[in-house]
Amino acid sequence: MNRERPVIALITNHDDDVYCFRKELIVGMRKAGFHVLVSCPYGEKLELMRNIRFKHDNVVIDRRGTNPVSDIRLLLHYRRMLCQYRPDVVLTYTSKPNVYASLAAASLGIPYMNNVTGLGSVLGMGKGMQAFILMLFKLAFRKSGCVFFQNEENMKLALKQGLIHGEYQLIPGSGVNTDRFPLQDYPDGGNGIEGETIVFNYIGRVLHDKGVDDYIEAARRIRKKYPNTEFNIIGFIEPTECHYEEELKALGEQGIVIYRGQQKDVRPFIERAHAIIHPSTYGEGMSNVLLENASSGRVLITTDNPGCRETVQDGKTGFLYHGGDVDALTARIEGFLSLDNETRRDMGLQGRAYVKENFSREIVVEAYMERIRKFTNGREE
Repeated sequence: MNRERPVIALITNHDDDVYCFRKELIVGMRKAGFHVLVSCPYGEKLELMRNIRFKHDNVVIDRRGTNPVSDIRLLLHYRRMLCQYRPDVVLTYTSKPNVYASLAAASLGIPYMNNVTGLGSVLGMGKGMQAFILMLFKLAFRKSGCVFFQNEENMKLALKQGLIHGEYQLIPGSGVNTDRFPLQDYPDGGNGIEGETIVFNYIGRVLHDKGVDDYIEAARRIRKKYPNTEFNIIGFIEPTECHYEEELKALGEQGIVIYRGQQKDVRPFIERAHAIIHPSTYGEGMSNVLLENASSGRVLITTDNPGCRETVQDGKTGFLYHGGDVDALTARIEGFLSLDNETRRDMGLQGRAYVKENFSREIVVEAYMERIRKFTNGREE
């Protein structure tokens, strides 16, 4: 790398995170004249970014594991990498990079900024593990140049727990690229009993904490009463929860849920759907799935948890229900089925307008670029 140009390191835990949520930021940094180093495990989504110049660091991360040996190896990897490239600023995303890349950067005196993509899963842990994880975050954020939060509740919790020592900023999640997710023509539809089939999607990782079991149970109930409905699951099964492989196969054979697997491009699936169901049982940073579907003009059905409720104007652009309450989720789906299709289409249009005004990815990119300029003293070509 030509050291006349500043180097920005972007560190996260999955290639999907880079391609789906950080690509516009990488493009913005390149246009501003920065070199970019991306650290994440290699994945096929990186092949979709071959037209963007950046250096890739292929790191091994056990994203959901608790093995201290693996985590120490990750810390040492980050330290070696940062010693080699000496970036001017480090940007970290997701839990393990937020902790271990930050500690490595702090030990080398390299400025860094963090992005808190959700503290909900931590709150669901036992008291001992919760205290330990929060202690790690507190150490990691101690010298942070700025901690970005994706929703107000996470920000308030971090402040209450004393995790923040310096500057922090609230941003609208990762934002949504409303050009990449344009308004799609709304499909024809009936009432679930007669007329065109009503299609629902679940898009995301297949794991219990994301509410997959609630989605499946709601699909069971609805399909009995409303045969002209279709429930899809789109996303990869977490290795730690491989029992879903056999379960989803059986559900497909029974005609309850269709498992579509992981997809490089979810837009064709969004196009043919009438609504997205996002039943997350814990708070997120800000649900990108909901933002992308709203940008596409689809109705949102999701929980009142942080990171989900902010994306919806309840009754206007979608429907909220209390997370973990399958009865309430089923009732919301039935309420949606009772609407005429023109009303559903209008809700989708209002949802598109809402996210375009409040959750554009341009807002997020500019927030980062402003902070990066401060750290690099405007050294852009």
